[in-house]
Amino acid sequence: MKFELIDTHCHLEMEAFDEDRDEVLKRAEEANVKYIINAGSDREGNLKGLQLSGRYPNVYSAVGIHPHDAKYLDKSLFIEIDRWIERPKVIAIGEIGLDYHYLHSTKGVQVEAFIKQIALAKEADLPIIVHSREAKSDTIRILREEAPEVPGVLHCFSGDIEMAREAMGLGFYISIAGPVTFKNAKSLREIAGFIPDDFLLIETDAPYLSPVPMRGKRNEPSFLKHTAEAVAEIRGISVSDLARITTLNAMRLFKIGKVSEQGEIAYRIRDSLYLNITNRCTNKCGFCVKSRTSYVKGHNLRLQKEPSALQVIKAIKDPKAYSEVVFCGIGEPLLRLDVVKKVSAWIKQNGGKVRINTNGQGNLIHGKNILPELNGIVDNMSVSLDAEDAKKYEKICRPAIKGSYEGVLSFIREAVKIIPEVKVTIVKIPGVNVEKCRIIAEGLGVELRVRDFDMVG
Repeated sequence: MKFELIDTHCHLEMEAFDEDRDEVLKRAEEANVKYIINAGSDREGNLKGLQLSGRYPNVYSAVGIHPHDAKYLDKSLFIEIDRWIERPKVIAIGEIGLDYHYLHSTKGVQVEAFIKQIALAKEADLPIIVHSREAKSDTIRILREEAPEVPGVLHCFSGDIEMAREAMGLGFYISIAGPVTFKNAKSLREIAGFIPDDFLLIETDAPYLSPVPMRGKRNEPSFLKHTAEAVAEIRGISVSDLARITTLNAMRLFKIGKVSEQGEIAYRIRDSLYLNITNRCTNKCGFCVKSRTSYVKGHNLRLQKEPSALQVIKAIKDPKAYSEVVFCGIGEPLLRLDVVKKVSAWIKQNGGKVRINTNGQGNLIHGKNILPELNGIVDNMSVSLDAEDAKKYEKICRPAIKGSYEGVLSFIREAVKIIPEVKVTIVKIPGVNVEKCRIIAEGLGVELRVRDFDMVG
């Protein structure tokens, strides 16, 4: 399957590429690497990086002074960086930050250079690319104090989950590089699985840190596919899913490429096809993805207009191409019962399998038992239970219909009589008692599925 990647951090300007730079870029293109961000680290490297981004259409520049060279960031160099920012393909300040492992520049000098360059990014309205090694406390403190409105990324992340949480709380992306493929990278793999879709990036940091199976060789952008494959496997998604997620994130952070504003009707995740037929819902759940973003797994689901049944069918094409076709967008599909019925009947007639993800308020919405109308055309139903009692449900889901919780329970009882497979789901958020929900599910004769906060599908 065709996909496109963005290498959000490499150093093509370095001597390691002097003999075959053109061939490296050709291999990157062949490996579906659409854009490459070349990060500056010292004066000479920045100047070479600017030349590269001027020469190659798919290369962009970030300019900045690495913490190793912070001691060289004098007034004249600072003025030069300020001038470089005006170049048309300069899209970030970086790499900047703190490195307390080698201390080629003293801690105080690094901190001063970091703060100065953050101020430059703020003034230029550019994101920052942050290097942090063995400097967790100072990095987070400075970002909190000096960059509350500056977007950015912690590149080649080597911190712990706590640091990732704090950085994401400040709005920063987390970028995963080749070390995630290393045998002893258990902690990093856990972090790569933990980062929500909206905060994930990938990179090579070439010529350094080649991923397995290329470890021991000079790293280059074409090797990004190995990191993408590893992260996709960790997250239980396809490489094309991972590529779409990280490419969208990079395009939005660095303002490169063209992000589609058109909401998708049908979107693929793994081997399933999801149908987004409405953005309306009878709940306003605090955990709902649409309260934070229009995107799910890199797909824009913000509809300009609700599609007709015919438009949905045309978007599906061949239902047999998927393990299942799922009514699950960023709204409640059973608000459009007629569309669900027409499309589901067509899917079944053409050899497909149908699942509906619903908040379970379909009978309340339509003032009747709608489940007999779905008999024979729906194979699987996933109903959002979301809480162990009505009071908590009201607080979490903020339903528009009175008596919704009891209505959901009643809907589940009726569903098991008609739909071949019924499950109930809850989102694992503070305050929800998973075991009590499990007992309720058992009493209803259905399986309970516990979803992580940022898991959709």
